[in-house]
Amino acid sequence: MSQQTIHRAVEPAPARRSGLVLAIILTCQLMLILDATVMNVALPRIQADLGFTPTGLSWVMTAYSLVFGGLLLLGGRAGDLFGRRRMFVAGTALFTVASLAGGLAGSAALLIAARVLQGVGAAMAGPSTLALVTTTFTEAKARVRALSLFSAMSSGGFAIGLIVGGLLTEWISWRAALFINVPFGLAIVLLAPRFVPEPERRRAHLDLPGAITGTLGVGSLVFAFTHAASDGWGNPVTLGSLAGGLALLAGFVAIEARTAMPLVPLRLFADRNRSAAYVNFFLGPMAMMSMFFFLTQFMQDIRHFAALATGFAFLPMAALIFTMSRLVPRLLPRYGPKPLAIAGSLLMVSGVLWLAQLTTDSTYFPALLGPLLLMGLGGGLAFAPLNVIVMATVPTEDAGAAGGVLQTMQQVGSTLGLGVLITVFGSVTRTSTATGPQLVVDGMTSAFATAAVFAACTFAVALTFRRATASARP
Repeated sequence: MSQQTIHRAVEPAPARRSGLVLAIILTCQLMLILDATVMNVALPRIQADLGFTPTGLSWVMTAYSLVFGGLLLLGGRAGDLFGRRRMFVAGTALFTVASLAGGLAGSAALLIAARVLQGVGAAMAGPSTLALVTTTFTEAKARVRALSLFSAMSSGGFAIGLIVGGLLTEWISWRAALFINVPFGLAIVLLAPRFVPEPERRRAHLDLPGAITGTLGVGSLVFAFTHAASDGWGNPVTLGSLAGGLALLAGFVAIEARTAMPLVPLRLFADRNRSAAYVNFFLGPMAMMSMFFFLTQFMQDIRHFAALATGFAFLPMAALIFTMSRLVPRLLPRYGPKPLAIAGSLLMVSGVLWLAQLTTDSTYFPALLGPLLLMGLGGGLAFAPLNVIVMATVPTEDAGAAGGVLQTMQQVGSTLGLGVLITVFGSVTRTSTATGPQLVVDGMTSAFATAAVFAACTFAVALTFRRATASARP
């Protein structure tokens, strides 16, 4: 092979098509994140159409997040070993087929099965999206911009899911919330092999012991918290899953420390900023999910918003997150990650504490709009730098694993956090002397107060960031 051919094989995507490459990757990421919340506002209609029990209905949401979060580590390393573009395309294809099957589902069991397959496809494609951004955009400023936009999709996708879900449920059907993935998924599958560069693959063996213990450990923890939300912490299944998950994760760390080619290289945590970013990508979604879950119910059940109005109520928050994604690439080189993360965390704490003051008579302006604006501004400042911190200096051969860990933190954090908050909500509503809507609002405000503790923890972690690093200042 000539030197010219070798150069062409490894050079980054030409500038004229880099925008298309980024659009393909970001569209996939938005689809994967959006599906975590797009069904939220449609749950009452799904229950009526398919005959879900009240307890079983929660699995429409948790079946996806449980499988997605549990398999992300395996998906990240598989992309490093077998080809990131290959895993990206294969995962998107499976996700697309599962979305079509879910939209056609005629029973509760078939819908849950489709959501599980969606989670498998998302776990295959998800880590490769972030790794492809890192390996495709090698110039420092372009990489910071691409990672900031990726962060906006990851954070804003939850809110966009509610907006899209409200639109489709109100105007067409809840099934359209799944069917909409099909044309976008097909476009990605057709365009990615042609335009997205394939990074060099590593010739190595998959860490199967680590894959088994890590996947089962994360899955067991997610299941334990999800199960505790409906059956309580004293339930034997909850306690068994929790103990089993912790034991498996302890075994996973021991395996990763000894194996030559680990699923999650522990050297990823050697950098203090990167470790702190991972922690905040776990804690932040724990606080954010309280808004999406409880505010959706507050608007529909307490204030009697329609599904469409509920979705559009989150539009200011989503708009601010995307606005901040455009500003952060300019702020990060000048100030570094620490001031941005601190300011963003404080805004998030303020927003959730404001929600903890809700009453049955609270109106959209200012009681809901104010916190949504604070959370959008704070989330954009707090999370956009984290992708840059994690991915900008990671070795190319570990990009998939690093992306898998980051997205695992986000997915598992949001699922575990929601489990904790629902448990708090259930405890308050069982012991409160209030009745009717006031009882529900009492439970919600207690959950928001707990979410404020999670947000305060992100502030504490942000204080540990080094003020300036090469990873944060192109």
